Amino acid sequence: MKKEHSAHFDIAGFTFYDGALAFKELEIGTLLRLELDSENKYDPRAVAIYFGEYKLGFIPRSENRIFYKLFSVGLEKNIEVRIQRISKDENPEHQIAVVAHLVN
Repeated sequence: MKKEHSAHFDIAGFTFYDGALAFKELEIGTLLRLELDSENKYDPRAVAIYFGEYKLGFIPRSENRIFYKLFSVGLEKNIEVRIQRISKDENPEHQIAVVAHLVN
């Protein structure tokens, strides 16, 4: 499998969703799931980040354009997102960083 680094960022909105409920289960390297959130009234290109059934937050608006386009052309299965950093003492909006790769 070939991997190409695409982006890395902190999860946006971690404070407002299920981050606190899932925090103790999260580990560096954990695979996360992405879903379009087309009903998001704040950002029509919103891409949500999930760990199992827990919604952790979103790809930051400044980073989500390429991911939205990949979903739009049916390439969402080619995106791999994993936890890169866990910093429990940071502000909740900076506690979890992820790295995204394009894979084939």
